[in-house]
Amino acid sequence: MTWTAPQIERSDAPVAAGERDMLQGWLDFHRDTLLAKCAGLTPEQLVRASNPPSTLTLLGLVRHLTEVERWWFRQCFAGERIGSLYFTEDDPDADFNGLDPAAAEADFAAFRAETAACDTVAAGRGLDETFTTSNGRTLNLRWVYVHLIEEYARHNGHADLLRQGIDGATGA
Repeated sequence: MTWTAPQIERSDAPVAAGERDMLQGWLDFHRDTLLAKCAGLTPEQLVRASNPPSTLTLLGLVRHLTEVERWWFRQCFAGERIGSLYFTEDDPDADFNGLDPAAAEADFAAFRAETAACDTVAAGRGLDETFTTSNGRTLNLRWVYVHLIEEYARHNGHADLLRQGIDGATGA
């Protein structure tokens, strides 16, 4: 049996909650929305480019957002000395380039593992807690949440168009 992207039970985003629960709820909603856009597709469909020569694909978006979460939550905010999963000096767009359909299931597992690790890093930390980026900007954890929500919202729009181009599915 061929692996397909799993179906996702997406929770509704909170409508009345404290700031922390609101930020986490919207981030979780957008994470699930991305995976919902992929649900039921084969690895070959997940690596189908939107409009060649563009390398934008659903699997590329999953890998890209895995890296974005790892960068902001774990590397920048928590200061973990961990490398990239996909980016390289030779190919800073490796999250989108050279995708292997055979690795799709592992890439989805990496996404889930990374988002769980990011949630663990942020748990119990104050939204006003700051860190300084390599270019000298001082940001706080709240900024990371807001930035990630914005990043997902933008890329979920891309995912919607990609999915519609693959099989006509819309929504979610």
